[in-house]
Amino acid sequence: MTQVQPGSGPTALRILLGSQLRRLREARGLSREEAGHLIRGSESKISRMELGRVGLRERDVADLLTFYGVEDEEARAAIMELLLKANEPGWWHRFNDLLPSWFQTYVGLEEAASRIRTYEVQFVPGLLQTKEYARAVITAGSAGISPEEIARRVDLRMQRQQVLERPDGPFFWAVIDEAALRRPIGGAEVTRAQLEHLLDLMRQPNITIQVMPFSFGGHSAEGGAFSVLRFQDSELPDVVYVEQLASALYLDKREEVDRYSEVMERLCAVSTTPGETTDILRRIIKEN
Repeated sequence: MTQVQPGSGPTALRILLGSQLRRLREARGLSREEAGHLIRGSESKISRMELGRVGLRERDVADLLTFYGVEDEEARAAIMELLLKANEPGWWHRFNDLLPSWFQTYVGLEEAASRIRTYEVQFVPGLLQTKEYARAVITAGSAGISPEEIARRVDLRMQRQQVLERPDGPFFWAVIDEAALRRPIGGAEVTRAQLEHLLDLMRQPNITIQVMPFSFGGHSAEGGAFSVLRFQDSELPDVVYVEQLASALYLDKREEVDRYSEVMERLCAVSTTPGETTDILRRIIKEN
């Protein structure tokens, strides 16, 4: 059975558990429909379980292990222990009333990632935002919500950033379009402080920031922002996250991940070097 890596969050553990159940089912030559019938569910329920998209009930997992011929008590105990850890609520669950379900998954994956590479067009990436910049972004995109809710959304974003401060936190590599840096979010003072914050963050060994400059013209990522997440557990595939207006895409098929990874490589190749990033940030600060 898969060894759980230190720092793995419940979302990643759920995916690991689902992949183990899929392998056990396939080893017995059983269909999802047959497995679903056993637990009084459907083929789609088994699919969601195996993809780690839903929480797993202890009774369902125990029944499936019996159905799949897992009789060894030690093997069963290891899987049930993984289930308990996968069902533990993450710290972000107290923000569930603010987070749409499709974004809860991303926060969980972000917590478990060993490397995050992101391309952003509209804003500075959330993990790199100052508190005032985050407040301006959230306020602009959340018309009609109360000041108290805005404050909680800002707190959530600030707490997400703590993942970069952990000793076992991910390596974070951002390519930011120059347009995002020049957009006056929250006014000149807030924008200037945000750019200065980026200069400070570049001193951290686990953070790399590049800029896609206007001067380059058209490029391979004109379709919009996306992130590629990689995990320490070899059982977990890389995941591409593409956020939309009211939903998100999670892509983990090899050909899809490879396509986005190639685009990211091309972006990094033509974007600014660290020295050039510093120069362009300072230049924009002076212009503000």
